[in-house]
Amino acid sequence: MPENERVSPSPVPPGPPVQSFKLRRGRMGVVRQEALAEHLGRFEVRPDTDLDPRALFGDDNPVVLEIGSGMGDATLEMAQAAPDVNVLAAEVHTPGIGALLQGIVERGLTNVRLLEADGRAYLTERVRPATLAGVRVYFPDPWPKARHHKRRLVNPAFVALVADRLVAGGTLHCATDWEPYAEQMVEVIGADPAFTLDPDRSRPSWRPVTRFERRGLDLGHVVNDVLARRR
Repeated sequence: MPENERVSPSPVPPGPPVQSFKLRRGRMGVVRQEALAEHLGRFEVRPDTDLDPRALFGDDNPVVLEIGSGMGDATLEMAQAAPDVNVLAAEVHTPGIGALLQGIVERGLTNVRLLEADGRAYLTERVRPATLAGVRVYFPDPWPKARHHKRRLVNPAFVALVADRLVAGGTLHCATDWEPYAEQMVEVIGADPAFTLDPDRSRPSWRPVTRFERRGLDLGHVVNDVLARRR
């Protein structure tokens, strides 16, 4: 398929035409800047190219999309612990991309690729149905004010989109330290007939504690992991 053609849209409800994340400025040290300059071309996935797992990773291992990988701490640990799982990490903040890329190079990982773009948009436009083994959404912006709830990423339209893009048995794994958002996640995922919701909301042992999560725990926040499996 030519690069300028998009994946045919699937019959899933369109997401809200609002941005689900806040762009933040950040600085990068020299080492990360050098990593971007020297190595990004080896690991980058352009936002205008379709997801072709074999072309990107060179094997037929399952692919997980992480939407909002932050500074990449958890991404790196999980990728290193499961080398037979390929991870496409989507992040809109360049400092986070730089930190994750530096970690990939230092650890010699071959199963991570980077997407500097809105992961939801890429999932909508460039991922074919029944392609992914998992989608991870760890600590998305909670948009706590009622008038901003429409900006939350995890809503019925997003859940339906994920269900369409997952293989049977694939997982949607969300985590948040904002309890009202966790309740919304449970409500909308549990209401989608394509998913079976795990009643256990504790952090699974294989998900590392993220940098953002530690700050929330220090403030006394309660972390909920919402895990569901595609039927």
